[in-house]
Amino acid sequence: MAKNKLAKFADMATYENVFQYAFDTLKQEGFPLKGRWNTYFHNNNPIVLELGCGKGEYTVGMARKFPGKNFIGVDIKGARMWKGATQALEEKLENVAFIRTNIDFIQYFFAENEVSEIWITFPDPQMKKVNKRLTGTYFMKKYSEIIHDDGIVHLKTDSNFLYIYTRAMIAENKLKVLFETDDLYNSGLRDDILEIQTFYEQQWRERGLSIKFIKFICSGERRWIEPDIEIEKDDYRSFGRNARI
Repeated sequence: MAKNKLAKFADMATYENVFQYAFDTLKQEGFPLKGRWNTYFHNNNPIVLELGCGKGEYTVGMARKFPGKNFIGVDIKGARMWKGATQALEEKLENVAFIRTNIDFIQYFFAENEVSEIWITFPDPQMKKVNKRLTGTYFMKKYSEIIHDDGIVHLKTDSNFLYIYTRAMIAENKLKVLFETDDLYNSGLRDDILEIQTFYEQQWRERGLSIKFIKFICSGERRWIEPDIEIEKDDYRSFGRNARI
């Protein structure tokens, strides 16, 4: 029988690879590893974030494939994160950590230029609320405060709405695109890391949806400009994350 939420939360409280801080504590005391993550990982390898990591499949999968990088999954849902955190401990993956927090608070956990790459894998497209879109300018500003000047952001999504929005945001802010496709698995791109599939990705592929992917540079201080664009809503789900067909 699967562990219930309370049991998973109890486990997480004891896991050395999981960090959970109340917002009031972050504001008053700060996060002790901010700017010092190298002391946790015991190396100066690049730090890669998975934002909205869910069960942590991507975080753990990337850590297995790239031992020369450090991977940190970030999500507010601790019961989901338990799976990836548990796997990492069982496999003794020393280049993996997890932070249970709201992504709005990401700048409290990392110093300027401390992050090399950000992965955003199958987020809620937030078709009604632009400030909750993980590729929206509200969050891009936060990422720009912690990522290297040539830092890379990767988006994998099933949502045509989010894909079109993100392309418009990139164009409006004159960011450099390294690769993009609206049908990843028929694009001809061969990349081991892209073959890692999250729980949601498997669901959408089974339903015949194409997977969209954009890889772009987030660099430099700028005045982030929200694109003025009308985008047709995805027709296979409602605005709510839980109301899917």
